Amino acid sequence: MFVILLTLLAYLLVGLMIGIGVWHVWLRTTVGKFQSDETMTGKTVLITGGNSGLGLETVRDLARRGARIIMASRKIDVGMKVRDEIIEETGNKNIIVRKLDLSSFQSVRDFSSEILKTEKKIDVLIHNSGCASTSKKRKSVDGLEMTMATNHYGPFLLTHLLIDLLKESTPCRILIVSSAYYKIARVDLNNLNPLDTFPFYLYYVTKTANIMFGLELAKRLKNSNITVNFINPGMCSTAIFKKVPFPLNLLVKYSFKNAKEGAQTTIMCSVSKLLQNKSGKYFSDCRETSLMNFVKDDVKNKKFWEESIKIVQLKSTDPQI
Repeated sequence: MFVILLTLLAYLLVGLMIGIGVWHVWLRTTVGKFQSDETMTGKTVLITGGNSGLGLETVRDLARRGARIIMASRKIDVGMKVRDEIIEETGNKNIIVRKLDLSSFQSVRDFSSEILKTEKKIDVLIHNSGCASTSKKRKSVDGLEMTMATNHYGPFLLTHLLIDLLKESTPCRILIVSSAYYKIARVDLNNLNPLDTFPFYLYYVTKTANIMFGLELAKRLKNSNITVNFINPGMCSTAIFKKVPFPLNLLVKYSFKNAKEGAQTTIMCSVSKLLQNKSGKYFSDCRETSLMNFVKDDVKNKKFWEESIKIVQLKSTDPQI
């Protein structure tokens, strides 16, 4: 009996290794790469979460293309250090850092006010920043669940406050970094401040929220010459997965995309002239792909939008979309 069990275990391990190997090959062979040499000279890009990971690689690439970049950073000291490193690497000195904590409505308002005072245009707005917690439940300063506040409500308010400047900057682009993980989560319209929900699941919920918000935004901005698109960077070995336990951490390290590979679709959607008139689309591995039907419900997306306006406490004097 013992020999049989060992044999079965050996078969299971071999099968698992083969499965991981096949998955690894599939992941590596489907990585998209943006190979265009198009420049961004004269363009201003505002990106959240540019201090590390996908955002950092996006900033690095766009800086090389000559873009003027505004890095919205929660940790201003880290942002300044990253800025100096990128200036040294690329020779592009047109990189500035502004403080922004997306989990705080006041911080979003302060940041937006500064941008409106100092900037004449924004050609590309990239909602890249995101947070995920494995188990610790946290509230924002506004009493909202932290993941929802940072990944959805902050960007939602920021977009509203900057919309007039964006309209003055047309043609321009709004990009929202989401994830294929949206497929496994649903936004509960009856519980839009889910303080008691498992935090890591809420990361997936916010990726669904990103797309619901983006689809409604694209609909409202139709014919405005502002495009809105969503990005799936793929499975990337970034800070989101830094606490994954052994041996899964090995799978993340050796099979997932690195940050540079994960940033390729964001870079393409920021730069490519071929996407000038594309809006309300979902891109993955530098290709347009389809969305699941459940996330394209116009009635639910409109309701989510209306409830989000209430939660972010948008004022009648604020810009409207």
